[in-house]
Amino acid sequence: MTTSLTNSLPAELQNNPLTTFGRGIAAYSEVKPEHIAPAIEYLLKHAQDAVDLAVNPNTPSTWNCLAEPLEDATESLGRSWGVISHLNSVADTPELRVAYGEMLPKVTAFFSSLGQNLELYKKFKELSKASDFSKLSSAQKKVIENSLRDFRLGGAELSDADKPRFSQIQDEQATLGKAFSDHVLDATDGFVHLVTDQADLIGLPEDAIAAAADTAQQKKLQGWAFTLHFPSYYPVMQYSENRVLRRLMYEAYVTRASELAPEFAKGKLDWDNTQNMLEQLRLRDEEARMLGFKNYAALSLAPKMASSVEEVDSFLTNFAQKAKPFALKDWQELSEFAKTELSIVDGLEPWDVAFASERLKQERYSFSENELKQYFPLPKVLDGLFQVIQTLFGVKIEAADLPIWHSDVQSFSVKNAKDNIVAYFYLDPYARPGKRGGAWMDDARGRRVLPNGEIQVPVAYLVCNFAPPVKVDGVLRQPTITHDDVITLFHESGHGLHHLLTQVSALGVSGINGVEWDAVELPSQFMENFCWEWEVLEKMTAHAETGKPLPRELFDKILAAKNFQNGYMTLRQIVMSLTDWRLHASFDAKNAQGQAVLELSRSIADQFNVIAQPKISRWINTFSHIFAGGYAAGYYSYKWAEVLSADVYSAFEEAAKITGSVLDEKTGTRYREEILEVGGSRPAAESFRAFRGREPSIDALLRHGGLT
Repeated sequence: MTTSLTNSLPAELQNNPLTTFGRGIAAYSEVKPEHIAPAIEYLLKHAQDAVDLAVNPNTPSTWNCLAEPLEDATESLGRSWGVISHLNSVADTPELRVAYGEMLPKVTAFFSSLGQNLELYKKFKELSKASDFSKLSSAQKKVIENSLRDFRLGGAELSDADKPRFSQIQDEQATLGKAFSDHVLDATDGFVHLVTDQADLIGLPEDAIAAAADTAQQKKLQGWAFTLHFPSYYPVMQYSENRVLRRLMYEAYVTRASELAPEFAKGKLDWDNTQNMLEQLRLRDEEARMLGFKNYAALSLAPKMASSVEEVDSFLTNFAQKAKPFALKDWQELSEFAKTELSIVDGLEPWDVAFASERLKQERYSFSENELKQYFPLPKVLDGLFQVIQTLFGVKIEAADLPIWHSDVQSFSVKNAKDNIVAYFYLDPYARPGKRGGAWMDDARGRRVLPNGEIQVPVAYLVCNFAPPVKVDGVLRQPTITHDDVITLFHESGHGLHHLLTQVSALGVSGINGVEWDAVELPSQFMENFCWEWEVLEKMTAHAETGKPLPRELFDKILAAKNFQNGYMTLRQIVMSLTDWRLHASFDAKNAQGQAVLELSRSIADQFNVIAQPKISRWINTFSHIFAGGYAAGYYSYKWAEVLSADVYSAFEEAAKITGSVLDEKTGTRYREEILEVGGSRPAAESFRAFRGREPSIDALLRHGGLT
């Protein structure tokens, strides 16, 4: 937001936290639902005024007169709307949800109209052909090239008769995506199972029992309360010896937001996402055909690395074929173990899989996930993560004092070798009611050089859903997280580093902006590899009670167990990716009815998976990545980027053979310069080749995953 905009605010907006934070950080805790409409209405008008000025015939088609002022105005709107969207994800209330929902169509309509503005499109084309274009930086040129592509994809070349319908499609998709997410959150928040007999808790870890007691107390119940939030749900599936309890929790979990939802949702069929999915798929198909694409999958590839629908389908099916023999072996071993050692003679059921897997892992490698968890207090893990980042990338991370939205939230600054602050980030670590599940990184503010020459430093959100600290015998225990949680934290930090360490000056391609969707997971998956290195784990572990670091013997066991059931898990991810891909590439959305989406997911599971999809399962109804999270026709990118990230990490393994350490500063500097700093200012394939010196190879991923 420009200084002049802040200074010229109407009196009624002078104390509105969504319009007064300028280029700084919003006062999140001061944002009230009633602030949203007046702030966004004002910022929408300001942005529209900037568009009107940009298309004025008297406005020169130059970077300074066209691109930069327009970026300024839309960033002001985008950042304030980003604050509201963020709060909707991490601090949802009924009032906030209503206020957010009322403005969502207007914001969507504005950005949709921006993409369809033929006059603005012509202005950008003039800029791209002007003699001054050659004088722009490579990043500025990339912004213009991406803008021209996005205008075409945004419907700028559509006829005036078609544009209203195209805008309506964008509006309806945004509304449906929000509804899908709301249904999942409501269905998750709405379920509580109370256990009143302590005998029913047998097998559960002490901290899981304490957390359930704490949840019951918060809800003013007597006993132990379990919810469908993952930190509460999964320990039951993994450790509970009560098969009836496991089945009850499993069935509640896999029927969320569906017509089979448990008793609490009866009469709440507005939470059923079945029709929502069909409507979204129909709209996406219509959008693609309006733009001249055969299907939405083809449309989705326009800004991605992959070159064709067939290439992606072939990539996934070939990967499935490589993984399937290993998955079959995993499943046969687990089934036999459950029969002979756990007396599950009537066949392994879905609610038995996590429990049997944990027992098999304990027997084979002589450790449990809960035993391992005690070595990962979150503060110690953070210290270890920061040490890795500081060693590899030559920066310093320090605690900061930014405005926060919840008492659990922490903030940090990132400083360079000259002790200058180059970025900030937030960490919101714990699950709680009103907070969307899962983990993600998001852009709070992007890096850019302002018209006055100052650098606007980037700010990122890192959001996780770890189990919060609990009281045991009146004493608050320090929070410990699982090794999987450690991997999640490193993953999201990789996204964060991509955003925070950029050196690009043009906002449209700085950090994660402008990076091809199927390459954006490279930095996140790359960071996961350090969670399997002794030199890293040795320094980031301290037992919650004794303070002793992780024993080398236990590390060797978890390393041996690294690829435990990886064939099965890999195939599961590929089935999800293929389901997403074929829903958008070959599914007849226009004529589909009823449970057609579920039926397609079942047919793909039957063809490729080694475990039958249970009849009761409605997992697709909570597949938020593709129906509410921006990964539509893009879920394959996790596997696609894994190939890239494993190959990139192998450069550090090669360096370790010479230096003795994967934390090799020289290789880290090259990675920072060729991958992180350039952001989206050049194609990801070029960045990969610049770092690796060749085209990517799948060999490292297969080797890392034990699939050779």
